[in-house]
Amino acid sequence: MIYFTSDTHFADPRVLRIDRRPFPDMAEHDVALIRNWNAIVGEDDDIWHLGDFMSAKGGDCDQLLSMLNGRKHLIIGNCDPETTTKAENWTSVQHYAELVTDEHLLVLCHFPFRTWHKMGKNSINLHGHSHGRLKPMPRQYDVGVDARALRPVTLAQLLSLP
Repeated sequence: MIYFTSDTHFADPRVLRIDRRPFPDMAEHDVALIRNWNAIVGEDDDIWHLGDFMSAKGGDCDQLLSMLNGRKHLIIGNCDPETTTKAENWTSVQHYAELVTDEHLLVLCHFPFRTWHKMGKNSINLHGHSHGRLKPMPRQYDVGVDARALRPVTLAQLLSLP
C-alpha cells in the first residue's frame, strides 16, 4: 500500500497556535501523530511525506523515523532543515517526484501547483504546505495532516472525496 502525508511539523510548537491543532503541548501532539501514522501504515507500506516533517530543535530525526512504520520517502518542504533531509532512515529524499500508481500519474511536491505535468491528461497533484487553507482544484489534493484528520491517506481515499 502507498500512503501520503505532509506537514507533521513534529516538535514545532508553532503548529499548536498557527494551525490550532487540538493538543495542549507538543508531547501530546507528537504522540498522537505517531500513533495515527502507525495505526494506518504497515512496516511493508510506502509512505510519501510531502515536506515539513520536523523542527530542527526536535532532536534526532533518525530516532523519530525509526518509531514510524513504513518505507519513508521525503519530498523536501520549506521547513525541512538539513538535520531532516540528511537523516539516514529515509528511503528517498527529493524536492519533486512523479509516481505512477493505480494507473494515475501523481505529481508530488511540497508546494501546490497552479499547473503541473500532464495536467490536461488527468494527472494528479498531491501537495502539502497550505495546511488545508487552499481552495481545492480538480485533481489536486492537500495531503497535509491539517487537511486529513491528522492521518496519512491513500490515493483511493482522496479520489473518493466529493
